[in-house]
Amino acid sequence: MLIPRPAVLRRLVEEYETVPAEEAATAGGARPSKRAQDLAYTLCVSTGTQELGRALEAAHRLLETIIPA
Repeated sequence: MLIPRPAVLRRLVEEYETVPAEEAATAGGARPSKRAQDLAYTLCVSTGTQELGRALEAAHRLLETIIPA
């Protein structure tokens, strides 16, 4: 399994977690934007998962393993 660069993975997670909150505040929480969809897809590919929840869990786990907080 390929392991994504920690800086890239951290940026993806941070940006994904920020984008939906901003969208909910401005669009009333309607359908996710293209950017949110792209980030979710990239997180899934980067972590070798097919579900966003699992991708976020895997990303956080990888970041803790690679660079403990």
